[in-house]
Amino acid sequence: MLSSESKKVNLLAVLTTIAIIVATGMIFFYLPQMTGGSSEVLGESFKIFYIHLPIAFTSYLAFFIVFVAGIMYLRSSNKKWDILARSSAEVGIGFAFLVIATGSIWAKAVWGWYWIWEPRLTTSLVLLLVYLAYFMVRQSIDEPETRARLSSIFGIVGFAAVPLSFLSVRLWRSVHPLMFGESIYGGSGGGLEGPSLILTLLVNFIAFFMLFATLFVYKIQNEELKEQVNDLKQSME
Repeated sequence: MLSSESKKVNLLAVLTTIAIIVATGMIFFYLPQMTGGSSEVLGESFKIFYIHLPIAFTSYLAFFIVFVAGIMYLRSSNKKWDILARSSAEVGIGFAFLVIATGSIWAKAVWGWYWIWEPRLTTSLVLLLVYLAYFMVRQSIDEPETRARLSSIFGIVGFAAVPLSFLSVRLWRSVHPLMFGESIYGGSGGGLEGPSLILTLLVNFIAFFMLFATLFVYKIQNEELKEQVNDLKQSME
């Protein structure tokens, strides 16, 4: 028999699957065809934007949780916060990889290269490397409390890479499109025109946030099980 908690998690997984299917369907069958101007250059690649942007913000959310959980661990020394931090960091790294992958596909269509050293791509790579280093720190320390404390500090300091990535196209000259706000060099976000574009983007945001929540919960359960096994081993020694 499944516990009530397991049923809720499984229900979330089912709803997430449905949301992803709906979001993907809207991208390919609901969005109007773009014609004229830059659309001839972009082709179908413009649709990647509706995946790329939600994934990017989802990775920011994941690393923000690492930041908050790190603060809470330093205040309380409660290992549940360390579990939350490392679980969110691991899921966030997956999303950060997808950000670079989808961004590179779009870059190939627009700029002719999968990679150029422009501010947004570079800071996105830095963000990914920071949280890969977070796990290198974790794996290099054997003592649990020291590992959790130093990892918390690293997660707090490393969060600076998130606003750096977000603001990069505003702080430096960049060929990366600016959707919202203005650059200090005079460029401004083009925004989205038309309810179908806005609705599609919103549904994809919801779908990817749900995907993060599902993976996050599953990862927490896995980490808690590991903690229980480790505690049992220590009690038997």
